[in-house]
Amino acid sequence: MSRPLRFASFLAPNIRPVYEAVAEYAGERLGLPVELVDGTSFDQFAAGDVDAGFICGLPYVQLARHSPPPVALLAAPVLRGKRYSGRPIYFSDVIVHRDSPFRSFADLRGRSWAYNDPDSHSGYNVTRDRLVQMGETGGFFGHVVEAGYHQRSIRLVAAGEVDASAIDSQVLAVELRDHGELAAQLRVIDTLGPSTIQPVVAASHLPASLRADLRAALLAIGDEPAWRERLAAGLVERFVAVDDAVYDDIRHMLAAAKRANFLALR
Repeated sequence: MSRPLRFASFLAPNIRPVYEAVAEYAGERLGLPVELVDGTSFDQFAAGDVDAGFICGLPYVQLARHSPPPVALLAAPVLRGKRYSGRPIYFSDVIVHRDSPFRSFADLRGRSWAYNDPDSHSGYNVTRDRLVQMGETGGFFGHVVEAGYHQRSIRLVAAGEVDASAIDSQVLAVELRDHGELAAQLRVIDTLGPSTIQPVVAASHLPASLRADLRAALLAIGDEPAWRERLAAGLVERFVAVDDAVYDDIRHMLAAAKRANFLALR
């Protein structure tokens, strides 16, 4: 390879220190130069522009349908905290302003809602699934805003510009830890999930031996004390092996939305 091994992040900026640690550790362990870039398109895997990536579960299941798929699973994180039960899962916490009258998801009928990105499971797909389960596919929210990323959704709710949003529980916990003023302005009124957490993937163009080495690095990083401290900045305990079937929960939600002809959140 004539360039460094390129990792791309398609996930929340406030977890970037974890992605930096993983890329650096893999480079040291494999004896290869590495770089971490911000992903701009999932087509970058098939095009050979990126070699490994931190991606959401929803685009993973969509990419996995291709023949041949442009990515292969490496591992997934296990988050610190009792609610995660030592499993590669996460939640979507529904937040509102602390002074709002809302006490449940049902109270949000006709209100404004922010989501981060339509390619997001935690902000979009799981919310859409809750509405499908409620039989509310005809326009439950009064107004829907695409914020671009979870951290902006959080701030829109804290500022009172939007009534509510579903936020990746890892992203929310880190943001509230690092910005105490936000914690004083928000309440969680519901939790969606758990869902299988976002995977680390390798581009299929990489040799199988290199993919295996990358997987081994991910599974080992949590055993290294110095690197474990860096993972803890993003509330990550370790990485574990996962197979394609564990993402069936996300597939089932996507299939339910398609059956209900409810692809656009509204």
